[in-house]
Amino acid sequence: MDGKMLARLGAVVFVAVAVTATAIELTRKEDEPAGWSAGRIENSQADPLRTELIRCQRLGDAGPRDAACLRAWAENRERFLAPGARPKERLPDAAAAPQPQFGADPRKTTLDNPTPQETTPQQDEAR
Repeated sequence: MDGKMLARLGAVVFVAVAVTATAIELTRKEDEPAGWSAGRIENSQADPLRTELIRCQRLGDAGPRDAACLRAWAENRERFLAPGARPKERLPDAAAAPQPQFGADPRKTTLDNPTPQETTPQQDEAR
């Protein structure tokens, strides 16, 4: 079998696999996803502010002119920006990383003292 025939056979196999994958994908039945708004309404039953915010969102451009929406947005800002609104728990502080000593000459260290010893600068040396 020469190279051209092998290349043609590879192309035919590739096209066959691509056509088969496309056919399988097109015949697949997708599950109908639960509507996003349906989940929002169920969760908003416990919080009347959330219900009002969703109503204001649906108003579109009329929302900023609605007094109830303005009150709801103000209350939402107060909830979000209140000093106690954020959880008190904090992530543990990371251990302090050792600070590199830039400009230190590694040749001036000893086994007993791993930090470089200070030397006086030479006249032609910049610090």
